[in-house]
Amino acid sequence: MKIVVVADTHLPKRSKGLPEQLKEELSTAEQIIHAGDWQTIEVYEEFKKYGEVIGVSGNADDEVIRELLPTKRIVSCMGYKIGIVHGDGKGKTTEKRALETFQDDEVDIIIFGHSHIPYIRYVNGVLLFNPGSATDKRKLPVYSFGTMTIDEMGFSTKHVYVK
Repeated sequence: MKIVVVADTHLPKRSKGLPEQLKEELSTAEQIIHAGDWQTIEVYEEFKKYGEVIGVSGNADDEVIRELLPTKRIVSCMGYKIGIVHGDGKGKTTEKRALETFQDDEVDIIIFGHSHIPYIRYVNGVLLFNPGSATDKRKLPVYSFGTMTIDEMGFSTKHVYVK
């Protein structure tokens, strides 16, 4: 199963649209996970054109998105439990806030956003994965998003850097 992982799209505020490289990956994805800060319902609807979308709301989302999507969720995919959260809050790093959000849950992977910084690291046996942002790189040299493959052999994640 191929999953495209995105966060912090901030459309239309930060960009005019999704980059072509992301659209290409979305067209072959079986599922899309978005870790918040879509900005508007139109962005959610745009992702839905490509397939099943699982997401959470973030701190910069409008009221419609906040009513539609939770701030935290856990989904099961081929035997793996995936925690999804935006990661905003006060104090601590975004990574620590994301990890603490699921401290009482059994998850294999935590997908988060907020920092716009691509991140991948295991902490206490849990993979923390931030895809970065395909539309708002802030001070980073490139835009990014992620892909995840899950099959009977396990799972793998990688960052895709937008050209």
